[in-house]
Amino acid sequence: MFHPRRTIRALLLPLLAGLALTALPAPSAQAASTLTNGGFESDGAGAAVPAGWSEYGTTAASFSEAGGHSGGYRLSHWSSSAYKAETYQYLSGLTNGTYTLTAWVRSSGGQNAAYLSLKNCGSAEQRTDLPVSTSEWVRVVTSVAVTNNQCTISVNSDANAGNWINVDDLTLTSGSTGLAIKGADISSLAKSEALGGVYKSASGTTGDAVTLLKNAGMNYARLKVWVNPADGWNNKTRVLAMAKRVKAAGMKLLVDFHYSDTWADPGKQTKPAAWSGHGYSQLKTDVYNHTYDVLNALKAQGTTADMVQVGNEINGGMLWSEGSTDNWSQLAGLINSGYSAVKAVSSGTKVALHLANAGDDGTVRWWFDNARTYGINYDVIGLSYYGYWHGSLAAAQATLDDTAARYGKPVFIAETAYPFRLDSDDALTNQIDTTGELVGGYPATTAGQLAWMNAVANIVEAVPNGRGLGVFYWEATWTAVSGNGWDPADATSGNGWENQALFGYDDRALPATAWFSHR
Repeated sequence: MFHPRRTIRALLLPLLAGLALTALPAPSAQAASTLTNGGFESDGAGAAVPAGWSEYGTTAASFSEAGGHSGGYRLSHWSSSAYKAETYQYLSGLTNGTYTLTAWVRSSGGQNAAYLSLKNCGSAEQRTDLPVSTSEWVRVVTSVAVTNNQCTISVNSDANAGNWINVDDLTLTSGSTGLAIKGADISSLAKSEALGGVYKSASGTTGDAVTLLKNAGMNYARLKVWVNPADGWNNKTRVLAMAKRVKAAGMKLLVDFHYSDTWADPGKQTKPAAWSGHGYSQLKTDVYNHTYDVLNALKAQGTTADMVQVGNEINGGMLWSEGSTDNWSQLAGLINSGYSAVKAVSSGTKVALHLANAGDDGTVRWWFDNARTYGINYDVIGLSYYGYWHGSLAAAQATLDDTAARYGKPVFIAETAYPFRLDSDDALTNQIDTTGELVGGYPATTAGQLAWMNAVANIVEAVPNGRGLGVFYWEATWTAVSGNGWDPADATSGNGWENQALFGYDDRALPATAWFSHR
């Protein structure tokens, strides 16, 4: 069992139960410039107040017990009745500068709030919510600027009866964290607007979706490119127009080449009709010319791409069958042709390779080990991570950590999303439409959608050595608008994703847009 059981303490009357945690008492006499007992090993199980730590609120709900992430023990918060508990440590004598708190955590979920914080440090308090992970430990980080030679490290729960958290292996080190990319794919936006799609602020004021997202904190837009799609959208001309809006808003631009006339993903990598009869040698030329043409046109209009994906979810390769992973040497030639085109236009543009399923470290290793063997060129690794398809947060974190370390490249989540409701806003059944499909602890609500995005951002931010670049939300603006369905060849095809957009069925920006303000 992973939730704490402290029978004796649970029977004690929590003298301070229900008190708000806003009026922290004066710090204890401890004066230390390093974190004490961050692994909760000093006292063993049953410490009413772990050595070096203080407690506030429902103190009976805070204790050490057996079952650490490493070592034998951990800090836990739990009570059989509703509680508010804080376990904190005051540090003084710190050299001013930026510090990062790292911790391994688990949580039942269900709390009103459960988070780590760095406060009273002379700058604004920094918080990191604990992700819901009931059986596997997840590493989280948060950083703060210390300007007054002191700081309080705080573990907080505002919980309902039976809710629990486990925390272990806390460290405080110099340095900072944060995400360079807080982005979204908005490839559907221009077609939506042309068909009457409306976007509003949270308060209901109609506005430009790009501006609304920028004002929420979004700093990077992702746009897919198809070669000659049936509906005439998401091609070179349309991407050029949207790129102007993206750059005018002060955002960076990721261009996602599918090398197809329609969706490319692990299950299909269909050559564009214009390239259908071409062999491998000609396809290399096709990839180079198409990539160069789009990117050079973007550069010529003053909207140079900041990052480029050579292929989309290419687990099985691209431009089948010539470029499948059944023939790695040819796949390498095609990818390197795209890479060369990108660098010919702009040597500073980063080239990303993108796979699906961030929860499958074995597949990612297999793919990028082969990429190394066959001399495939790239700068950055992007992974799709949909928690309802791709496994636990802990599994995704393990893949991100391993990938960054094994290949020495920055990593990012190229796609993720989560539903804010389950019912449809059009005639097509949604991709995720039952509670049984959801990630445990993350309901299909506006709060659940925001919590999921914060959790995904947390695991990327925690990638060691600053190699976690950030996250792209997919597809932020794909609301239910007649004619803007999934199939570019069928205007009646419908949208199975509108319950995962960042604008609601009333067209208003959802609370989940707040994730763009993540550090």
